[in-house]
Amino acid sequence: MYSVPGYDIDAVRSAFPSLRAGGAHFESPGGTQTPEPVALAIYNALTEPLSNRGRETLAERNADDIVHACREAVGDLLGVEPATVVFGRSATSLTFHLSRTLARAWKPGDEVIVSRLDHDANVRPWVIAAARSDVTVKWADFDPATGELDLASLTDQLSERTRVVALTAASNLIGTMPDLATIAASVHETPALLYVDGVHHAAHCLVDVPALGADLYVCSPYKFLGPHCAVLTGRPDLLDELAPDKLLPSPNRMPERFELGTLPYELMAGTTRAVDFLAGLVPGDGLRRERLKTSMRALGEHEDALRARIEQALKSMPGVTCHSRARVRTPTLLFTFSDRDPAQLSAALAERGINAPSGAFYAHETAKRLGLEGTGGLRVGLAPYNNDDDVDRLLTAIADHLQY
Repeated sequence: MYSVPGYDIDAVRSAFPSLRAGGAHFESPGGTQTPEPVALAIYNALTEPLSNRGRETLAERNADDIVHACREAVGDLLGVEPATVVFGRSATSLTFHLSRTLARAWKPGDEVIVSRLDHDANVRPWVIAAARSDVTVKWADFDPATGELDLASLTDQLSERTRVVALTAASNLIGTMPDLATIAASVHETPALLYVDGVHHAAHCLVDVPALGADLYVCSPYKFLGPHCAVLTGRPDLLDELAPDKLLPSPNRMPERFELGTLPYELMAGTTRAVDFLAGLVPGDGLRRERLKTSMRALGEHEDALRARIEQALKSMPGVTCHSRARVRTPTLLFTFSDRDPAQLSAALAERGINAPSGAFYAHETAKRLGLEGTGGLRVGLAPYNNDDDVDRLLTAIADHLQY
């Protein structure tokens, strides 16, 4: 069994109270378990003096400090300026908000490109906005046999009328990570913007939004050990020129004009602590961004080693199909079985304390393209706290259920 130098899995696991219940958790693509320091940060934010932001009273300063700290932490995580970090309720709501804002400038005959590899949160908002603006929707496809995005199906459809290309940085269903930098170069030969869904991506990779070429990038802290919320970032000049719907008295400065209502300070405090926790997966000194580089590199090695074990074992079982096949992908695996309903297997695993859900997980177009509409598959996703014992339990339980 492979051990990553500097990555102390026992120390990592000790920070997660939920693991004391004895479960093995493979549902991280839908949301990770929460480390105690994140929960405590949320608790402390709510139990210390707190009010609307300001600099006069202690309660005002606490709220203001939380907001600034969160923007700085997310800026370090994504490689962007803190002033470009927009906070929201969910990636879905932020994408709907941005699609409505951008669509105001669209004209009949314009075009948007969406992908069959994406979660529906990065498909339907653009399809709906396009329908309301008499804009044409075009589809980028992927190859079900390889799980790879068909680059030509995207780039060959680009034109001077393309306004937005909406694409995932990592498929939440099969883990595929398209070559965004190459795609971005083609997109930016046109007037189009590249809107990237990084919800599944940010949990497993050191993100550098400018290097990816993303004009706009959205992700969700609850996928990387934080609370249920979302953040969006983008090119400063682009965000500065956009005029989203807002209340008249609310601030018109960036990024506040994109944030509807009073911010959830406790969730922002938890998000900051989640980023700090990720940065400390491998103990060390230095600036947070540098520590994130070291820790995320080690995390990638740890998760990939576990993924390889699961993939190799299940592929050897008769009647098992793995649909996660792309050359570059996250540690997320989708399986189907020739003589078992995935939901049946998921329920059997649950009886043994193993959390591995089944379904399509809102990746509607992806499941349809794979021929799995209505059933989906058994999804096994890895997180920082998974270990070899978890994998042993999973593989043994599946083999027992399939009677191999």
